[in-house]
Formats: sequence, structure tokens, C-alpha cells
Amino acid sequence: MVNEHFEEAFNKEDRIAQKPYRILGIDPGSRITGYGIIEAKGNQISYITAGVIKTNTDDLGQRLHTIHQGIQEIIQTYQPSMCAIEQVFVKINMQSALKLGQARGAALAAVGQYALEVFEYSPRSIKQSVSGYGGADKAQIQKMVAILLPKAPKDLKSDAADALGAAITHAHHAKWQSHITS
Repeated sequence: MVNEHFEEAFNKEDRIAQKPYRILGIDPGSRITGYGIIEAKGNQISYITAGVIKTNTDDLGQRLHTIHQGIQEIIQTYQPSMCAIEQVFVKINMQSALKLGQARGAALAAVGQYALEVFEYSPRSIKQSVSGYGGADKAQIQKMVAILLPKAPKDLKSDAADALGAAITHAHHAKWQSHITS
């Protein structure tokens, strides 16, 4: 009886492992928002695209519109099935945190229009998942993303690498979640 249960769980896991899915990672910022898309299939992840959405104005409303529109275009083009986004981290400057939260909201509004499921991760958990160290700096994240996604461009901007890091983190979490719910 127990063996049948395990066999059923492993068969379900094999079915899940065979179906690829795309994850949109977002590193929100009011001036530069990083994005990255990976495809996950079982234990394998592969690079699809990454880049940044730059806002070149001081008008906050226009910056938020640019972020919203940019995320919409990315979703339309690459058809991800879910989104992993970095949570707001407040260090010292509350004004910066508010602007970051607004940029994050603009990105999430675009994601919501396409009914993508959203998963949130703290900056520390993303760093831990990608590099093995929760206090990793941007250069370490860029280096590890290049190792984990060898087809990614070698000159990735740090915001794009951080966004890919969010997507990679979710791929790791989703894999383990499928084991728990099997």
C-alpha cells in the first residue's frame, strides 16, 4: 500500500517535471526596473530573455506608466505563466521606499491584467537561493546568474540579473513545493 502511494506521487512528479513553464522575474525600481524570463522544466532552467525598463523623466506618473507599459509588452511577447517579484526593502530613506513601492505596484498592475500568479521573495532570500549567501552583493549575483544560466548574456545589467535571480528563486521554490503537495 505504501509503495503504491510513493509510486503515484513519483508519477505525478514526472508529469509535472515534463511540462515546461515560464517565469517572469521583476526587480522593481522607479528609475530602472529589471526583468528576466526563464523557462523551467523539472530540474532544468533556461534563459529566455532579460533587460531593463529605463524611465528617463522626473515625472513620477510618467515613470510608472513606462514601467506598466514595459511589463505589459514583455508579457505579451514572451507569455510567462507566473511572476516572481522582489519585495520592497526599506533600509533608511522612506521616500525612496515609497517610490519603489509605487514602481512595484505599476509592475504588479500590469501582471494582474494577464492574471499571472505572483510570488514574492525578499532580497535576502533571492540572494540566498542564487548564491548560497543572503548577504551577496550585486556582482556575486551577476556571476552566479551567469553560471546558472550559461546562455544569458555575459554583460547583464545588475537589475536584469536580480530579476533573473527572482525567477530562479521561484523555480527552486516551485520544484520543492511540487514535492510537498504531491
